[in-house]
Formats: sequence, structure tokens, C-alpha cells
Amino acid sequence: MPGSNTSPIHLDLYKSPENRTRGWYLSLMAPNEKGPSYAWLDPSRLYCHQQALQDCIEDLLQPFKNDQIELVAGIDAMGFILGAAIASHLGKGFLAIRKAGHLCVKTNSQTYVDYSGIEKNMETRTDAIKPGVRILLVDQWIETGGTMRAAIKLVEDQGGIVAGVATICIEDSDGGKWVRENYKCSDCVPDDIRSQFNGHFLESFHAFEKQQKS
Repeated sequence: MPGSNTSPIHLDLYKSPENRTRGWYLSLMAPNEKGPSYAWLDPSRLYCHQQALQDCIEDLLQPFKNDQIELVAGIDAMGFILGAAIASHLGKGFLAIRKAGHLCVKTNSQTYVDYSGIEKNMETRTDAIKPGVRILLVDQWIETGGTMRAAIKLVEDQGGIVAGVATICIEDSDGGKWVRENYKCSDCVPDDIRSQFNGHFLESFHAFEKQQKS
């Protein structure tokens, strides 16, 4: 990205740059083209790039390499992709934290308010979280922090231990700061471009604009 010493612009989904610095793959993420009712960018585009996905996982797990993790839990829905990939990488089981109404078994539930201000419920099956089990919580993004805080409470109310939180980006919102202050966290954003993420506009978006015009 322009203005960054660590994250060069890379848009090609089928080639990798020679210099793969930490977070290089963040410029693969696509800007919102459909208006304010959608998220401001599409992180899932980087999952299409085989090396980007692998490097993203390696970067997220670096702070936890010496930690005990017994189970990985991903938050509905995009946290399923990254969470399941991380679980497979670690050789651990994967627990889906689901939006209410999708599990056909007995569940524990937790109310939360998502980034759009809508009150919702999330659920887990009752037989997966045993007291003392150490769980890595994974989501695609933390914007307001409401969803992650609810997932944390759901795990802890069942006696589980949150070993850490891993997500592509933790924005500097009140909720994002709360998660960082209270739990061991990992995201992929280098400090020199974090202000772009908090401002909801990446310099790499200009390259997408040029690509569309060409």
C-alpha cells in the first residue's frame, strides 16, 4: 500500500509477490461497491489466494505459538472460514458459534448487538465446551466488538477459557480496545497502516479503481 513500508499493493489472486512482508495480502481485499448497507470492504477476497491464506494464518498464530489451545471456535458466519482453516492448521477441533435458530440440538445462547445496531442471539451446542478447555476465538473482523464480546461471554459462562482472539483486523473502537485490553489478541494489520483501517478506506482501493477503469 502507498505510504507503507511493510504492505506493498498486490491485487493478483494467482501470483505471489517476491517480498512477502507481514500483511502483504491485505491489499487483496476488495472495496465495497454496493453502498452503505454492506460492509466497507470484502476481506474474503484474500482467501481466494492460496499463499495469502496461508500467510494470514501464520501471522495470526504467531503470538500463540507457545500457548495451549485445545479447541478453535469460529463466529457465524465469516469466522467459520478462517476459524476452520486455523483449526486444521493446528490439528484441533472446530466449534461453530452460530446465529440463533440454526442448531437442531440443545444450545446455550447469548444476546448481543451487532455492528449495525440490531439485537441478535448466538448459540453453541451444550456438549462442546467443558470447564477449563482453552479456546481460541476466531472471527473475520472486529468493528464494534459486540459480537466478539458475546462469544467470549458464551464461552466463559460454560466454564471455557478464552486462550486468545484472532481476527484479520481489530479496529480501534471502544469495543475493539476492550477486547485488546482484556484478552490476548492477534490481528494482521501492521501499525503503520492501522489508521487506514480505522478510517475505513485503504490506499490500495485506488489500485482497484484504476484496475476497473483499465
